[in-house]
Amino acid sequence: MGTYLHKLLYLGFWFLWSAIHAFVLSEWGYPAKEAWTDSLVSNIWLAIVCTLVIYCLRYYLPRKDRLTYLLLLSAGCVVVWSLAARYTIPLFGNETLTGNFSDTLYLRTAIAWLMIICVIMMNVLWYSQEEQQEQERRNNEAERIAKDAELFKLRQQLHPHFLFNSLNSISALVISDPAAARTMVHQLSDYLRNTLKKEEHKWVTLSEELEYLQLYLEIEKVRFGQRLTVVIDNAEDNATMKLPALLLQPVVENAIKFGLYDTTGDVSIRILAAVSDNMLTITVQNPFDPELSKPGGGTGFGLSSVQRRLHLLFGRSDLLVAKGNGNLFTTTIKVPQL
Repeated sequence: MGTYLHKLLYLGFWFLWSAIHAFVLSEWGYPAKEAWTDSLVSNIWLAIVCTLVIYCLRYYLPRKDRLTYLLLLSAGCVVVWSLAARYTIPLFGNETLTGNFSDTLYLRTAIAWLMIICVIMMNVLWYSQEEQQEQERRNNEAERIAKDAELFKLRQQLHPHFLFNSLNSISALVISDPAAARTMVHQLSDYLRNTLKKEEHKWVTLSEELEYLQLYLEIEKVRFGQRLTVVIDNAEDNATMKLPALLLQPVVENAIKFGLYDTTGDVSIRILAAVSDNMLTITVQNPFDPELSKPGGGTGFGLSSVQRRLHLLFGRSDLLVAKGNGNLFTTTIKVPQL
């Protein structure tokens, strides 16, 4: 029957309807006592029948042949009501009431049927809407679970992708530079420990993300030495801007891969952060040789994973743009501030 307020409104409706019923009978010449007796007996049974209909529809809402079922239900309810009222009224010891009920049976039946049909239609709409909302809630919950699972999978795939590169570098340094290899092992340990902490939170501030990025860059500097320079241009006002955790590392890794792997000289990578119109924009720029390098080529897992994460979180496919211009490759990420 719904909430406590709905129950009060339901009882109030029947009291009002009974009062109208008694008033009409009084206007037709019935004594007040007989009018109220007739009204209360008839409408108490009608209220009971309608209540049973409501509970019936609550636990069984037909799918097929709905109209036929509802018509048969309403007809059956009218028969039950008329028999109950017809044989209950004589219990009050007034033959006039019994005769008047029989004389006006057709009119009473028509009114009762209309009321029952109205109750049925209102509750069919109500329960259908509740069922639709519940189905939408389940669909949204299933979609959220699937989205979270895919986001988790993307994040988990990033770690082996980076870890294998680091282990290969450590393996190469073990013989040529054992001290650097030990340093890289310690830095990798700090990086992975920090990663586990970050996994517990989906969103971090820009300053936290840049601190985490520094751990990654320290590892890469052991691999490439003085060849790698990273310049971060970020205003202090942007420090509290929010973004998904671990979003920048694959982008910077992609920049290092295509900026350093195919060259022997020094490379400078620039990271710029700006906020405009409630949108955090992060730009990563790296030099590359168009003839030797193909940014975004291969599996493209780093950038594609970032683009997929942004699409899952914001439902947009335009939040990551990567393009080359001459010898400069630029990756731009936009993060709406919710």
